[in-house]
Amino acid sequence: MPMPRARLAAAVALLATLAGGCATNPVTGRTDVVTMSEAQEISIGQQEHAKVLQQYGRYDDEALQAYVNEIGQRIAAVSHRPNLQYTFTGLDSETVNAFALPGGYVYITRGIMAYLNSEAELVAVLGHEVGHVTARHAVRQATGATATGIGATLIGILTGSGDLAAVANYAGSALVSGYGRDMELEADDIGAQYLGRLGYDPDAMIDVVRLLKNQEMFEIQQARQEGRAPRVYHGVFATHPDNDTRLKEVVAAAHKAGTTADTRPDGRQVYLEHISGLPFGPSRAQGVVRGSRFYHADMAFTVAFPTGWTVQNLPDKVVGFTPQKDAFLELSAMPVPPNTDPRAFLTRNLAGTPLTDAEPLQVNGLPGYTAVAREVALPWGNRGPARFAVVYYNNLAYVFRGATRLNGAMSGTDPFFLSSIKTFRRLRDNEFALAEPDRIELLKATPQTRIEQLAKDSPIRKYPAEQLRLLNDLYPDKEPTPGQTVKVVD
Repeated sequence: MPMPRARLAAAVALLATLAGGCATNPVTGRTDVVTMSEAQEISIGQQEHAKVLQQYGRYDDEALQAYVNEIGQRIAAVSHRPNLQYTFTGLDSETVNAFALPGGYVYITRGIMAYLNSEAELVAVLGHEVGHVTARHAVRQATGATATGIGATLIGILTGSGDLAAVANYAGSALVSGYGRDMELEADDIGAQYLGRLGYDPDAMIDVVRLLKNQEMFEIQQARQEGRAPRVYHGVFATHPDNDTRLKEVVAAAHKAGTTADTRPDGRQVYLEHISGLPFGPSRAQGVVRGSRFYHADMAFTVAFPTGWTVQNLPDKVVGFTPQKDAFLELSAMPVPPNTDPRAFLTRNLAGTPLTDAEPLQVNGLPGYTAVAREVALPWGNRGPARFAVVYYNNLAYVFRGATRLNGAMSGTDPFFLSSIKTFRRLRDNEFALAEPDRIELLKATPQTRIEQLAKDSPIRKYPAEQLRLLNDLYPDKEPTPGQTVKVVD
């Protein structure tokens, strides 16, 4: 059957675009073959911005947001694309991360900000991310992805289901995996240039690499011991250590390029005062874990998991699991549909699944319903029974799900599930303090100040001495100098 003319024309047009789309790189001045205009780049950033905020949450501290934006806009003004409209956002996440979307959307987590120790280091991180934007790294990667996937794209067009959204998806993947060594090094180079243009010492880029590389190494060690995937930052230090020859070369080049006549101090004290009070670990809006009990101040509830279980506070749920990871109980929340009681809510969400042991619940004065679903998909890749329960509180349905790896172990573990579910209750007035997060505070070191002593008084449960050294760039065994402002956790 002959190909329709319109479809053939579309295929030819795509080939021409992929083969001939050119633009001058704002940083290098060289011609790049790209398939995305600046308008498309900005449009992608706008579309994905809402998704980023939904996933991470915007950190609720307007003074700190204003500070991050002010620093970011100063960088943008001396960047290679000063006419682009930039948006700088602090994210409410304890993960150590910073990234940029195409079109000028730049993000930094409070998790990474906790480990920085000066304004110059903040400029280094934001400057690195602005460098990805000004050098159009996401656009260049998307072009490469489009070119290598040309066959699949043409097939899509020829079958009538072509969709160029894959380009945006590919650009977004760089936020997680990084851009590769060459682009990351180029972003370091650009960030070092911006440090110099603003009057900061470009060596701050190396300082950031060192302190965050230490944090990364420690996180990998912790993750290995805890049997989980490490949460490490993809960008500014993931591809090279602070003693990397190429990194030192690009920083030296930034020195030689010259700096503004108005040199600046590193802004250590100013920066530390801005992050004083920053949550270390989960924030109030995310809830906190104390031992085996979870507290949420904003939602005003608490729940206890079985003693000895590990409790993880994830973005969309709280999960407790046994040391052997052969049983789990998770809690999530969702809106209550209109005119739906707990029984109808649970049975509707488990429609088509055989239920046993179904009964109403009264959990500390709150209405609920529970049942065992006999055959559902389990996290271990098998199928089996699971305990479900829903408790209504403050117009939200709090949904529990508990299961065991081995079906035969369910009868012995189910009483623990029910016992934990029945601990769900409103926060008491004297418990709201327990729901407050641990926060970074500042103190002046004296000749007697020692990290080990500070660690003894710290609420940090695991490796407090190592964490305090990482926070203050004293890892692995340095001590504060007298008069130094030190970050502690309180």
